[in-house]
Amino acid sequence: MTAKVKTRIEQLRHGNVPEGYKRTKTGIVPDDWTEVSLGDVYTERKEPGNENLPLLMVSIHSGVSDGEVDEEDLPKKVKRIEDKTQYKRAATGDLVFNMMRAWQGAIGTVRTEGMVSPAYIVAEPNDMVDPMFMDYYMKTNRMVHTIHRQSYGVTDFRLRLYWYSFTPIRVALPPVKDQQKIASILSTQEKVIELKEQLLVEKQRQKKYLMQKLLTGKKRLLEFNDKWKKCRISDVSLYKTSSQTAGALENYTGQNTYPVYDANSICAYVDFYEHSKEYISIVKDGAGAGRVRQCQAYSSTIGTIGCIFPKETVHIAFLYYIMCNIDFSKYSSGSTIPHVYFKDYGTEKICLPTLEEQSAIAAVLSAADHEIELLQKDIEAEEKKKKSLMQLLLTGIVRVNA
Repeated sequence: MTAKVKTRIEQLRHGNVPEGYKRTKTGIVPDDWTEVSLGDVYTERKEPGNENLPLLMVSIHSGVSDGEVDEEDLPKKVKRIEDKTQYKRAATGDLVFNMMRAWQGAIGTVRTEGMVSPAYIVAEPNDMVDPMFMDYYMKTNRMVHTIHRQSYGVTDFRLRLYWYSFTPIRVALPPVKDQQKIASILSTQEKVIELKEQLLVEKQRQKKYLMQKLLTGKKRLLEFNDKWKKCRISDVSLYKTSSQTAGALENYTGQNTYPVYDANSICAYVDFYEHSKEYISIVKDGAGAGRVRQCQAYSSTIGTIGCIFPKETVHIAFLYYIMCNIDFSKYSSGSTIPHVYFKDYGTEKICLPTLEEQSAIAAVLSAADHEIELLQKDIEAEEKKKKSLMQLLLTGIVRVNA
């Protein structure tokens, strides 16, 4: 970020108007941006759907679907209508929004012509806007908050954004050529994220394949050929539980030295520990029953977590990956709150190589995990970059040369 942009941000932060900018009802924007209402740039489209058009859906997270929505992807309460003329046609470039969810961000631009639910509003743009620019613009925090204010209902659950409350919303728009340039920059950034997400899926698939092969002996590392022995989880590990409760930890006032794990992460730090060695934790009660984690030495868990300690002939990371590969649903009991018990899944049969081969296999899988973790962090950084670009470009803080 240049010094000029940083200075501009400081000026805007203090409510000052930088050179080349002006104050409008929508905020401080560049001089060549035009303030209009959405009714000035959109006309409601009321055309019926037909059998040849794919059914589209608007998501809070991903915008308008690019093509037909699969039956299993529809919300549980949504049923397809046999008479397709009851749907609304949405042309490429149209802005569509779910009247009931627009205030949450269920709004976006159509990329592939289709039809949408009768509960959606379809808006046809004129030549004052670039459709893809508006796809990004309508998702800015200011626009989401404005849409929330313009939606009507007694409670958030009943809020609706009607056409007559959509059209008065004021927006400040750059020249169309600038809109197109901004949309291109943001689209390029999205493609970077998409490619890295595809790479992540492939890395995860490769790891899953390695686990299926290496942990069963179907694929051996070149330097090993010793025979594996068959055993049960309970033969090679010990099981313990804790009496700690989340409620008691909330009132803890001692030193914060040793971590305490709950079902999701470290929930507290205390001045004592229950376990001096590394172990594998498993959620034994609740929605996450069967979820495992490798935990550090000198730590504790709360009572809803079970602790599995490998015996001397077992490498902890190898046992951890074995347990990651188990389908715990077959050991689950309880109709309301699911539970998994060591007495049940402890009978799971596994194959155990020598300690040296266990260590080598664990190292391969750990390296795969490390690659996945680095890629996930990279994607998070790219997502933050996109968010920053949207904030700078869609507000005019950073100008583009079309």
